[in-house]
Amino acid sequence: MAKRGGFPGGMGGFGGMNINKLMKEAKKMQADMEKSQEELTSRVFEATAGGGAVKVKVLGSKSLQSIEISKDVVDPDDVEMLQDLILTCINDALKQVDNAQADALGQYNIPGLM
Repeated sequence: MAKRGGFPGGMGGFGGMNINKLMKEAKKMQADMEKSQEELTSRVFEATAGGGAVKVKVLGSKSLQSIEISKDVVDPDDVEMLQDLILTCINDALKQVDNAQADALGQYNIPGLM
């Protein structure tokens, strides 16, 4: 008489993979991912705009660390240009953080994560 229920292939299940081995691998992957995240949060990303007229530094945690503005670009009659340079610069730095996160976590190739 056929046995009902359980995993196909007996106790191995998961195509014969040992569940304990699978759990160990998952825990190692989780620890590696956490380490990658910690390393990224402390990394500094730098971007410039306007040929170096505006420079920003952003941490991997996406917190703005510094803004440097060249005196040459400060024109009271053209504040909009300075605002655009700052926005462009900050957005570029944040995009660098996003790309670094995608690269770091993409190595784990977990469907549905990214």
